[in-house]
Amino acid sequence: MSRLRWIRWLLGSALLALLTACSTAGSLDLRRVTAAGNLYTVATVDLSKDTLRLHWNNPTTGQPYRTFAQLSARLRKEGTRVLFATNSGIYAPGLVPLGLHVEDGRTLVGLNRARSGGNFALLPNGVFWVRGQQAGVTETQAYRRRGLRPTFATQSGPLLVQGGRLHPAFNRSGTSFKVRSGVGVCRDGRVRFVVSAGPVNFHSFAVFFRDTLDCPDALYLDGSISAYATPDTNTQFADFAGMWTVSR
Repeated sequence: MSRLRWIRWLLGSALLALLTACSTAGSLDLRRVTAAGNLYTVATVDLSKDTLRLHWNNPTTGQPYRTFAQLSARLRKEGTRVLFATNSGIYAPGLVPLGLHVEDGRTLVGLNRARSGGNFALLPNGVFWVRGQQAGVTETQAYRRRGLRPTFATQSGPLLVQGGRLHPAFNRSGTSFKVRSGVGVCRDGRVRFVVSAGPVNFHSFAVFFRDTLDCPDALYLDGSISAYATPDTNTQFADFAGMWTVSR
């Protein structure tokens, strides 16, 4: 690790330690973090304590839940209190996931192997998957070769960080600025969902995962309409297909 990278990692680790020390016992770690002048909401998921699930269709109606509110209401009837929710990967018209969607071990939408069209054209893209207390962000072709059988998974793109390296197409002077959401699997074993408070480019977003959150692998989920919800906050303004929930 270069001296500059080491200093960035040290500063990021110190910031996360401070934030963690301020967490409320017994609740999900949800923080607002500023880095390089950008503000982010960061939800830290500990799979040894938290339940992370992916949802798409309401089993009663067979139709997409569409909103955090509808999904939370359904889960509340089952005795589950949602502590955090955010949108999953990119979706097509009709609220159909555009890439892989695995829910409760069932593959509802298969891998998207397209090399053109939307964010999937900015290769490499990847899959965020969860199996028990294990999670990963894996490049799409590597995911296929490994034959992984996750309990939950979503495919999106591009990969923000892969093995500690930023996506090769990203650069500091990138002119595409959007509200962005993503997910990383970090060196401490925890999963971190991030939603930017304002427009950022891909480079800044990826650097935040790598240098501040210390996530060697991270995946872009969606942009512009990305949102999150907690018991006290709901920033959603557009319908979603897949949605991740965290409960404890």
